[in-house]
Amino acid sequence: MSNVHVIDHPLVQHKLTLMRKKDASTNSFRRLLGELSTLMAYEVTRDMPLQDVTIETPLETMTAKMIDGKKLVLVSILRAGNGFLDGMLNVVPGARIGHIGLYRDPATLQPVEYYFKMPSEMAERDIIVVDPMLATGNSAAAAVQRLKQLQPRSIKFVCLLAAPEGVATLQKAHPEVPIYTAAIDRELNDHGYILPGLGDAGDRIFGTK
Repeated sequence: MSNVHVIDHPLVQHKLTLMRKKDASTNSFRRLLGELSTLMAYEVTRDMPLQDVTIETPLETMTAKMIDGKKLVLVSILRAGNGFLDGMLNVVPGARIGHIGLYRDPATLQPVEYYFKMPSEMAERDIIVVDPMLATGNSAAAAVQRLKQLQPRSIKFVCLLAAPEGVATLQKAHPEVPIYTAAIDRELNDHGYILPGLGDAGDRIFGTK
């Protein structure tokens, strides 16, 4: 678990509690997710590499710090991952965005890719994969495996909630990929939902059943 980071900032935990409530409206759930993902983005990007650049202030020339390398890429696992994007873009508005769509084959229970669209020149970029729930971990592991083919400089995985089973699956498949989450819940139920959890994040973000 050394590569798992639980972001326990009081504001993060407070907003997560409000999102867990079953009577939270679609509007409030969506707004809280945006606020919470902005807060999480600060922690997730804490170790981004910097380079020295020379700039002109209104008064003089100075050496200052800027993020090093190609622009960051935020990769959303469809569809629920899209709820993370706006909040994170508040922190890194210049980030590129990619999408990966996966569904679970009912016969094999394994993830099947149905959509994959990334920015150009992905090699040597830093990638942050976003999906609100890390449940079984199969989709997350498959998404990371697909992204590794593009030879990025680094990959991180960010979620609101994680189950111990999902953490174990992702760490076994990709032990070098750090996981950032607001909480690790107790377990999965027989239908693959996180307990105590917050329900189906996609349905609650988009107001669907």
